[in-house]
Amino acid sequence: MKKLTFLLVISTMLLMNSCKQKTALQYPVSKKVDTIDNYFGVKISDPYRWLENDTSSETAEWVKEQNSLTFDYLSKIPYRDKIKSELTRLWNYPRFGVPFKEGPYFFFTKNDGLMNQAVLYVRNGLNGEPRVLLDPNKLSADGTVALSSYSVSHGGKYLAYSISRSGSDWNEIRVMEIENSKVLPDSLRWVKFSGMSWQGDGFYYSRYDEPGKGMELSKKNEFHKVFFHRVGTPQKEDILVYQNPKYPLRNYGTKVTDDERFLLLYESESTSGTALYYRDLDKKNMPFKLLAPGFEYEYDVIDNVGGKLLVITNYKAPKRKLIMMDPLKPGPFDWVTIIPERDDVLESVTIAGQVLVSEYMQNAVSKSFIYNLNGRFLFEMNLPGLGTLAGFSGKKNENTAFYGFTSFTYPLTVFKYNVVKNSSEIYTRPEIGFNPEDYEVKQVFYSSKDQTTIPLFIVHKKGIFLDGKNPVLLYGYGGFNVSMTPGFRSSRLVFLENGGIYAIANLRGGGEYGEDWHKAGIKDRKQNVFDDFIAAAEYLIQEKYTSKDHLAISGGSNGGLLVAACMLQRPELFRVVIPQAGVLDMLRYHKFTIGWAWASDYGTSETKEGFNYLIKYSPLHNIKAGVDYPATLVFTADHDDRVVPAHSFKFIAALQACNKGKNPILIRVETKAGHGAGIPTSKAIEESTDFWAFIFYNLGMRSPE
Repeated sequence: MKKLTFLLVISTMLLMNSCKQKTALQYPVSKKVDTIDNYFGVKISDPYRWLENDTSSETAEWVKEQNSLTFDYLSKIPYRDKIKSELTRLWNYPRFGVPFKEGPYFFFTKNDGLMNQAVLYVRNGLNGEPRVLLDPNKLSADGTVALSSYSVSHGGKYLAYSISRSGSDWNEIRVMEIENSKVLPDSLRWVKFSGMSWQGDGFYYSRYDEPGKGMELSKKNEFHKVFFHRVGTPQKEDILVYQNPKYPLRNYGTKVTDDERFLLLYESESTSGTALYYRDLDKKNMPFKLLAPGFEYEYDVIDNVGGKLLVITNYKAPKRKLIMMDPLKPGPFDWVTIIPERDDVLESVTIAGQVLVSEYMQNAVSKSFIYNLNGRFLFEMNLPGLGTLAGFSGKKNENTAFYGFTSFTYPLTVFKYNVVKNSSEIYTRPEIGFNPEDYEVKQVFYSSKDQTTIPLFIVHKKGIFLDGKNPVLLYGYGGFNVSMTPGFRSSRLVFLENGGIYAIANLRGGGEYGEDWHKAGIKDRKQNVFDDFIAAAEYLIQEKYTSKDHLAISGGSNGGLLVAACMLQRPELFRVVIPQAGVLDMLRYHKFTIGWAWASDYGTSETKEGFNYLIKYSPLHNIKAGVDYPATLVFTADHDDRVVPAHSFKFIAALQACNKGKNPILIRVETKAGHGAGIPTSKAIEESTDFWAFIFYNLGMRSPE
């Protein structure tokens, strides 16, 4: 331990004093302030902590100077405008969401192509004339006010919808009468991590207390509360339904069963594992009762079936199963298994047409099986191919349902589905200017450092020659039980059309093979994730898809942590690295906004054990002086209140100071944007333009055709 302490002190002193600027670019000066923390006897320097103050004039000036350098660099890439023009063309096609029904109405979203935000439509009956119900593009001139979520009251009288400004997680809930599209005076503020669950003429939602001035985007989120709002009343009259002041770092969400019989309360203290409570709404003033304790397992209530709850759980079933739970006898010994755990991962179940439509994941690809309500297998749904089932909507007593399907070369297509005949027909299919037959999609499997088998999707034009010189972008995430499944992104086509190969690895830490796969990549096992990703890069080089001089890597949020950590561990392996909104200071991440909830995956530096494994890979704390790092472009946004931009600010300041070579080390700070959700099309095209221009230029790719 004494040796570790000595080495850490020396390394942090080097960070403060010995890093010399030797690159061709002249970076803005990032001052160093002598700030030192003591972690269990180990002193760690944090010289750029002043950049955590995202509202200070000093930080604002630093951001201005960094952006000036970055945009000057990007503007000089000779074919940047050509890339933007091609991206705009590829983006410009109609995109439809999966319809759903409530009362007499069908609802769906549509973006005509280059609209900043998709528009919500409604039609009376399946064949009724569609009309605009809510156009978010009219809520702001620049498209930075987005429709975050919406919920229709049972029977279809009201629409509750939440809007987000500039990409923040903070939402405001408004209410509309659907029949006449009249927006009511209701306005609910300081809402975060909440849906809207209807009961009668009101709904349940979750919120925090109003934060202090200037702390809205960085203050730790504490004391989540559940309220009931009755339509037509001011927020101050909302009824407090649940709070737990003993545990400020827990979140609460609600769900009302379709028949409005039961109110479910979900309690969580991290991103995985819940406790489940219920209230019988037929019994006046009934308190919440515990159905399942937290927080080792997860419970997802599908609906009420004859006074009992249909629930998906991973209780002693890492790949999840479907059970029936009696609220009066909720213990596991009284559960009735409807669909037992199988080799594939159960993702969702919908009751439609008096059958159970299940969605499974098999090697990161969607499968769907139909069962009767007692769990007897009926048939498999015939999906279009290797891809992802993107949403399924249906009603208990109706045989017509809808689902979306997408893959790497298959834009999201909406299908109309007959649950009795097990037949599908295309309902809406986008027309886009590319030929999917020109591309090849394959899934391969490679061995990680410890010989664990990892899936890898590879997409490229047919007939490509494997000579080790192809430009490759490798993408990954590897965390929080999130699965990387096939999906279409028009922005990738500009890379693929010009000889690029896109690869995405299904790393441990994700959910592709259930909870065991997730747990194999968390806390003190997080290095498995980095090893998996590095092994993917080595596989692509070994198989002659590319070489280290033609390999770019990218990832966002937890994926930003992934690529930054891998770059620092193997800087010689990559030519270009793009961390987007990354979690990069692993010793302090839990001190901002909702960061504390990520401890289930990361652990924290509050414990000696957590500190000892976090310090080994925390990107901010593993930058070394005198290393020739790959060309790096960090993306972040000024309104990101999930992964606060201080992570990226501090990381790039340290990396610029320590980099030995002439590769560009830059940061791009988007304004009036957040963690990625709700970003307007105009900003998305600008970001993608800079993303691909940086990759093209630094991989030595030719000008786009």
